Amino acid sequence: MDENPDAATVEAVGKVTEALETIERARGHLYSFHQLTGSADLALGEAVEQLEKAGHGDWARRISEELIGRNVLPDRWTFQVVEEYDDGYYKAHRDLERELLTSLTGGRRHLHEQQMKDDRRTHGRPGHEAGVPSKPPAGT
Repeated sequence: MDENPDAATVEAVGKVTEALETIERARGHLYSFHQLTGSADLALGEAVEQLEKAGHGDWARRISEELIGRNVLPDRWTFQVVEEYDDGYYKAHRDLERELLTSLTGGRRHLHEQQMKDDRRTHGRPGHEAGVPSKPPAGT
């Protein structure tokens, strides 16, 4: 565990963290995909009821049989896609980033940004205080 990593290490670890932050955003979009697809499926259910009431039973039956409850990928609903992403790629990336931080920065996060803050702030000016340095999360 390195308590004082060199600038090249801080920059490299920062890139891994940046990649994880991008993965977090991608994961959020995946959850949006999950929720939007589910909302669309529920809306189709309402449409089927309305088509039935309007006397269009054939269309209602076709939508009900062909679209409602359909897998979005072979054998998969969106919740399964989300779970597999979370348990696979996302977990592997998150776990590796945590191991990397423990190994190379003493578990401290965002050291690259912390250095940027110190470089860019106006020392001694109100609103530009350094603040408390990053600390490893409890349990690391």
